[in-house]
Amino acid sequence: MKEAAVVNYSPEKGSVEIREISRPIIGDDDVLLEVRNVGVCGSDLHQWTADHSWSVNYPVVLGHEFSGIIAETGSRVIGWKVGDRVVSETAAIIDPNNPMSRIGLYNLDPTRKGFGYGVNGAMTHYVSVPSRCLHLIPDSLPFEQACLTEPCCVAYSAVVENSRLKPGDRVIVLGPGTIGILCAAMARLCGAEVAVVGLPADVNRLAIAKQYGCESITGDALEWAKRRDGLGADCVIDAAGSSITLNIAMQLVRPNGQITKVGWGPQPLGFSLDPLVQKNIRLQGSFSHNWRMWERVIALLANGQLDVKPIIGGVWPITQWQEAFEKMHTGEVVKSVLKPE
Repeated sequence: MKEAAVVNYSPEKGSVEIREISRPIIGDDDVLLEVRNVGVCGSDLHQWTADHSWSVNYPVVLGHEFSGIIAETGSRVIGWKVGDRVVSETAAIIDPNNPMSRIGLYNLDPTRKGFGYGVNGAMTHYVSVPSRCLHLIPDSLPFEQACLTEPCCVAYSAVVENSRLKPGDRVIVLGPGTIGILCAAMARLCGAEVAVVGLPADVNRLAIAKQYGCESITGDALEWAKRRDGLGADCVIDAAGSSITLNIAMQLVRPNGQITKVGWGPQPLGFSLDPLVQKNIRLQGSFSHNWRMWERVIALLANGQLDVKPIIGGVWPITQWQEAFEKMHTGEVVKSVLKPE
């Protein structure tokens, strides 16, 4: 049986289109997931515009933020049944014997391959998922919100695990995209004062940040950073897709503070990192997430402490993927969500 899918078919710019693909045949340890909703990620946009910095296994179905219902289970799958409402982690292929995997950090396994670039993703009707990737979601959590568990986990990893914020910290988030706003929302849950920084063109997205109790800034954020004691922000979270923002972060962070970089920026730096030394700054990268983070985030979504409704700019059928992509790419909406027809 053939299904419509959003396929990234080559490394050339704009090489994404609807194609008919066969329904996946699952392995013994997999489930066949009927996709209900799939979020459009910034990485999907980067593969569409061909300005990404990671290897892609072309042609590949895009989409790694997804929710759905189990339609079939493999012969060795236990603990899951047809009809279960689930979300899936992104680490589709890992080496269980890799040292990172053996200590529970399989998200940092260098051989890891994810949905949407390494293996076929979820911008289609059905996707094959290893059962180890699954997490149960409650009936009270709508699929269009549940599919955003993954970017919420990116934010949880960056803010809670890798930044270890404390109540009262002053935090600046660079970049009002999905990850930036979710990092800001997560920092607010940690008790931090938060400002989100963007460009004048980001006015719509910055307005969403205000709904999470954050200040919004277009242009220079140095005055806000130094407002308390003149020294700068306790933490700067760089969630922008550009390398130059790291230079801005070094100017905004206080001595002995931290910069957490979660946004990808493939461009060469072209500036000195000496301020890291002079100010004794910790520079922390943050990538992906693991099982424990997913369970925590699902609990936050289910009990209403973390509300993703403000960032959802609309739900489009998969056949209208290009409109959904363009609205995110231009900043008209923070997050686009697709739905199989």
